Amino acid sequence: MTKESAPSSGLRYVLFDVDGTLMDAVSNQRQVWRAWAELYALDPDEVYQVALRTRPVETFATVAPEHDPLECLAALHELEDEDVRSGVYAAFDGASELLHALPAGSWALVTSNYEHRVRGRFLRTGLPMPEVIVDAATVEEGKPSPVPYLQAAALLGAEPRDCLVIEDAPSGVLSGLRAGMTVWGVNTATPVDDVHHHFESLRDAVPHILAFAAGVHRTASA
Repeated sequence: MTKESAPSSGLRYVLFDVDGTLMDAVSNQRQVWRAWAELYALDPDEVYQVALRTRPVETFATVAPEHDPLECLAALHELEDEDVRSGVYAAFDGASELLHALPAGSWALVTSNYEHRVRGRFLRTGLPMPEVIVDAATVEEGKPSPVPYLQAAALLGAEPRDCLVIEDAPSGVLSGLRAGMTVWGVNTATPVDDVHHHFESLRDAVPHILAFAAGVHRTASA
């Protein structure tokens, strides 16, 4: 297991993935991709499996190379925007308590989605918004590149060694590790490879995240 980054004596920062980490959006994502696949007469399950591992433009290149990627993206965006307006969302247990407890300016969202959708979902679930959001439009390189998490740290004025990344997916974990940050995994039955600590639920991680943010070293089970 990768050695945990040693924080400095200064401020601590927490960088959160959104879907699958703070918010349960798996069924929504599956429904959106199913609807998109049906527009192009593709197998929804096969499309979704590719979409789980790649960014949309890469998904289109794999499953629908004969179609205009801009047209594909426009169709996907329309479906996703409609889902924000009418879909059913739920924040994971502990998310609201955790985000309300963190000091302003000490945390950020790092998502492969777009800011207006995140804001819509947070508004509907009562979650607070941070000052910093790094979304798909903010960076040219998405996860697993370290760029999204490094960008979030820079916007917060934080050093990577002082940042804790909370993730649920392998690409996000790798992004945080490549950025030189401490990475904890949540909401998976088994640990994602190389996370520094693993929690089966966000609820289990809440006291440890708050302790990290407060500068208190608290040991968690790996």
